[in-house]
Order: sequence, then structure tokens, then C-alpha cells
Amino acid sequence: MMDNAGILGKLNVYAKIAELHNENPFKIRGYASAAFNLKKIKEPYHLMSDADLLAVPGVGKSVVESIREISTHGSMAALDALMAVTPPGIVEILQIKGLGPKKVAVIWNTLQIETVGDLLDACRQNRLVEVKGFGIKTQAEIVRSIEFSLMAQGKWHYARLWQPATDFLEAFKKEFPEAQIAYTGAFRRAATVLEQIEIICDVDPNDVLAFCDSQNIPSEYNDGEITATLNAQYPVLLLCTDTDSYEREWFETTGSASHLTQLNYTRSDSFSNETQYYGVKGFPWIPPEQREGEEELNPNFPREGFVEFGQLKGVLHNHTNYSDGLNSLREMAEYAKSQKFEYLGICDHSQSAAYAGGLKPERLLQQMDEIEALNEELTPFKIFKGVESDILFDGSLDYENAILSKLDFVVASIHSGLNMDQEKAHLRLVKAIENPYTTILGHPTGRLLLLRNGYPIDHAYIIDACAANGVCIELNAHPYRLDIDWTWLPYAQKKGVLISINPDAHEKQGYHDMFFGTLAARKGGLLTANTLNAMPLEAFEQFLKNRRNQ
Repeated sequence: MMDNAGILGKLNVYAKIAELHNENPFKIRGYASAAFNLKKIKEPYHLMSDADLLAVPGVGKSVVESIREISTHGSMAALDALMAVTPPGIVEILQIKGLGPKKVAVIWNTLQIETVGDLLDACRQNRLVEVKGFGIKTQAEIVRSIEFSLMAQGKWHYARLWQPATDFLEAFKKEFPEAQIAYTGAFRRAATVLEQIEIICDVDPNDVLAFCDSQNIPSEYNDGEITATLNAQYPVLLLCTDTDSYEREWFETTGSASHLTQLNYTRSDSFSNETQYYGVKGFPWIPPEQREGEEELNPNFPREGFVEFGQLKGVLHNHTNYSDGLNSLREMAEYAKSQKFEYLGICDHSQSAAYAGGLKPERLLQQMDEIEALNEELTPFKIFKGVESDILFDGSLDYENAILSKLDFVVASIHSGLNMDQEKAHLRLVKAIENPYTTILGHPTGRLLLLRNGYPIDHAYIIDACAANGVCIELNAHPYRLDIDWTWLPYAQKKGVLISINPDAHEKQGYHDMFFGTLAARKGGLLTANTLNAMPLEAFEQFLKNRRNQ
């Protein structure tokens, strides 16, 4: 027999999905009211008589029949019928706090969103702001609700933990200025997805516990480790060691098990610091973010010249309020200039992306005129005329050549029809890559970390196609994407493919996501020389000129 919680769950889902499909409103209210009041009943429903159930406010004969059906069969025919015509992702969206069936219906029918991942991505792109019944506050609440769900899964995007970790480490070091304190583990390696913040110190555990208590941070000690929770949600592991063992423990806890194995590391090895140890093993000091046990010890892996955030000269792939961005073209440009970038690439959505306010040709031409006027005003800073062109189902770009030829560059991306096999994905991607107007392949797999797997591709095959056609590949720096995955950067560099670390910014503060993109790029050993937007302005202009003349 299904327990009360299981029965209530099905009654609640039925009420929500029935409302989503505009079923009889009186029946919907009856089921919702019954479920609300049945929560107060502790006695197993299947042991209650019909009369006892009917005595519960809101419970009518149809609800009793449904309870009996669910209790006996574990299912409800009316619910099953509605579920059959409702995408599974919509059912998940209905569970998000603050989203009732009416709002979900708008999300589904107006924006064609059918998964939680797509909903979060739409919020990131500000696509809900202009929809009737929504707004900036509602959109922010939806994001918080989804992220809370992610928190429950025990996984975090690195960028989400970065700020609380930074604040905590700063306060910790201030409290113990003479101590050795540093990040370690996967956090020090800047792993794209994490379970916790990890910090090592040579501070007495009792003093650490006292510090946490003074900061109102719940903490618990167990065998040299302290687990704590920042802001009632962010998990921290504090490793306490003695001063003499600090360097060894820091090195040992930083590298992945695979990295340590490939180094033939043992606890009997003698060394005073990381640099000295790598030297003994025949390597220069290896940056922490690369210690994953992948290609970093390969003789052909680069040893220096890795890209740094401060070396990025341009910000490519950005959206304005011409499509689904929050800021105007002027605001995006002036902020980029204030951050000491030399150039900005505007890439609003193309015409097929109606859900994102995609630009019809005349609107795109209007934006080009505004860019030219701003360039005269803001020189020597320069705005480049671009677009994020949808890759259509047949692999073609979203404008005629007469329009594409007027642009400085094109980021080609797939946004629709993501549920495809590898053969279809390859057909679309390669055709777009072979288009002479494609400059950069945007977020190659369409993945959303912790939310949605990307469509399947053979990365080597796609990289080879880019190499053959002189097309760059985007490392989309948004923390939910970080796509292309850093593990494929060594192969891309081997094939001579330039990587562009793009923020995919939908508001001006989004430029700073390139910091996280740079960390991912360094994991894969991306060199400054192989980073498109690390080119100074003149070199980037020459690159685009050469592309047009091919």
C-alpha cells in the first residue's frame, strides 16, 4: 500500500497538471483543498473508511475514489493520462517554489521551455523579464529556487562558491595572520563542479572552532578535520595540520589521486615545498588547476605562457537590450571601456530566436548604424559588429549572405532541437563551420553543468572541422556552461584552433565571468598565444580582415 505522503504527492501533482491543461477549475480546487487538509491526518488513508475520509474538509467522492485507486494500484488513471501529454521537464518545473501552473503554462507555451535547465538559462538571459506576469524580482526568485534545488543535490558550480570562500579565507587569515592558510583540494584546482570548499591550515583545531563560533558559523571537529557551513548553505572542509607537515599535506591534498599516481608520489618522498618536489620529479612547478591527472605530465603539454584573465584584451559574444540583454549598447560599451578592455564584440540573437527577441535584418542593420556612431565617439576603443546566429536544423546560418557579409564576425550556436543524436549534431555543426561567414563556434555542446547534458558530439571530429575551416571555438565562460570542456583544449591547440574565452554576457557585469572561463582554460593548458580575445586590438582587426579575405 502506498503511504500517505505518496498519495498526497500524486493528488498535488494531479491538481497542478490539471490546472496547467485548463481542466475543470472546480475539480482542481477540490483536489488542491483536499490535499491541503489531508496533510493533517496521521492515520493511514487506506485504513480509513469512506465516511471518515469524506469528513475531512474538501474531500469529496472523486477524491476518495482517487485515494483508493492510488492505494491499490500505486497510480491514478486521470493523472497518468495528463502525464502522457506533459513533458517530464514541465512536471519538474511545477515543483519549483513560486511557480504555479498558470506561470508554468506561460513558460511552456510562450517561451517553449520544457526543462529546468532551459528555464535557468532563460533567466540568465533575462528572457522572463518582459513576459506578462513576470519581472526582474520573479525571475530572481525562480533562479534562487532552482539553485536551492541544486544545493540539495550536494553539487555546486565553482563560481557559486568562489565569493563566500574568498570572504571566509580573508577573515580567517586576518584572525591568524602568522598562520599558513590556503585553499586546497578540488577548490584549489578550480574544478568546474564541487562538493565543498576545502582549506588547509596549521592552526590548532580548537582555535579554528572558536573562530567559527565567533563568526556564527556552525562547525564540527572530527579527527583533524572541521566541517563547517557558511551562510547556512555553503559547505567547508578545514584540514588542520602542524607547521612541519603543512607543505606536504597541502601538496598531497591539492592534486587528484590520478595526478599523484602519475607522479609516483609516496608519503615517504622528502621535499620542502611543491616547486622543489616537481623539480625532483623532472617537471617545472605545475599550476594547481592543472593537477587533474589528464595531460599535464605529458612531455608535449605546455609548461608556460598560460592565459591569464588580465591578459584578455577584448570581450566577445555579448547581448544588449536589442535582444535579451539588460543593458543598452552604449552601457555595454562604456562599461567594457571602463574595465580597460580594448574592444567589444556585440552578438545579439538572430531572427529565428524569437523567444530571445532575435533581430530581424532591419533591426540588425539599425544596431550596426548605432555601433558605427559609438565607435566614432569612443575611439580608440572599438565595438565590433557581430551576431550570435542560430544554427538552423539544416546547419545553415540565420541570415542571407547579404546580411552576414556586413558583419565583422559571427558566433554560430545551436539553441533549438537539442535532443538530437550525434549524426544530426555533426551535420548541423559541420555545415555551420564550413560557412565562410562563421568566425567562432559557440558553446559547442550546449551543455548546462548540473542541469543539462550537452548533445552528443565527437569533439575531435568537430575540432578537426574547425581546424580545416579556420574557425575558432568558444570556451563559453558562463559558470553553467564552460563549454568547450577544458579537457579538449590540448587537442584543439595541437590542431591550431584558436579559443575565444567569451562571457556570453547578458548584462555588463557578465564580463567578469571570463575570470572563471580563464581558470577552466588554464586547466587545459590554453596559451595566451592561442587565445583569440587575448589579441590586442590591431591584431584582432587583422585577424578579422584575413578571415574576410580567405
